[in-house]
Amino acid sequence: MIMLKQLAALGVLLLAALGAAQAADQLAVEAVNASEPTLCAEKDNVYLKLQSGEARRFTVEAVHPAYMGTIVIDRWAPDFTSCDMSNDPSFKFEKRRLTIYETEEWQLVGLTFPNFWRPNQVPVRVGNRTETGFHLLQLWTRHQERAEEVLVIYPADGYWRARPLPPQNLRWSAYGSSFLIGPVEVEGRPFVDIKDIAFDPATRAFTLNFARGGSATLRLDKLDQERIVLEVALAQPVAADRPFAALRSMFVTEGNSDVAWIGWRGKGQQSWSQAPVMAFTKASAAELWAGRLSPSKHNTSAPDMVFKDFSATAR
Repeated sequence: MIMLKQLAALGVLLLAALGAAQAADQLAVEAVNASEPTLCAEKDNVYLKLQSGEARRFTVEAVHPAYMGTIVIDRWAPDFTSCDMSNDPSFKFEKRRLTIYETEEWQLVGLTFPNFWRPNQVPVRVGNRTETGFHLLQLWTRHQERAEEVLVIYPADGYWRARPLPPQNLRWSAYGSSFLIGPVEVEGRPFVDIKDIAFDPATRAFTLNFARGGSATLRLDKLDQERIVLEVALAQPVAADRPFAALRSMFVTEGNSDVAWIGWRGKGQQSWSQAPVMAFTKASAAELWAGRLSPSKHNTSAPDMVFKDFSATAR
């Protein structure tokens, strides 16, 4: 009996030590809002920067919104009302589509568009195979006897989009907000300058080498009909005055938006703060949520985005 009590006490101490270690490892980053108002629903006017001179690891999640089960009619068609894109930069390319990797369960497809805003040609490697010139990489998986696109990256500017598997009440769900991983620069709009990309099918991980040094790995950790979880590791921290990650989205009105609210929790805090996206300024956040509380006429089923588990330690 004494031995059992001693083991139980030791277990409590170990759990307490583990909790303390996890709390000590938790990092708060600076979330800074650089969004601008717009009337164009197809312009990424929401720009939320995540900055820290220490961050080496974090998690990105795309989660179905709370109202997902109430959607009867989904809307995802583009709305170019009040949009003038005539002065946007545009470089011409030869359109193509290529399957780079394929198994029964997973498929990686590269697309080249006829026009794109940056001229970059980024090599993409899978095993011994290297291809280049893609504007979009699509990661597909099979679910319930059909192919589902769950994660994309635009190699030429570093934009990612992610979505969970469709819920039971819908056959399909929309993409919404984009996010950037790595040292963010601005040249007309925010972007990440990627030198090359490698995809490892065995671990479902993308490794990005950046044009001005450094690298990052993004690994698909979990995927189901509720969320997709992506683990990110930076080879080295990004300078504190430059974002190491960012959210890009759109807001015209609360009923015409991909993101309408920001929620955040500070390090060690037991409650959340919340603000409308255009009213939010900045905060120190150990966890950050960006999403909608009510359905929008723009990408109604698009997921909320969560950034969390920030850490200064490498795995």
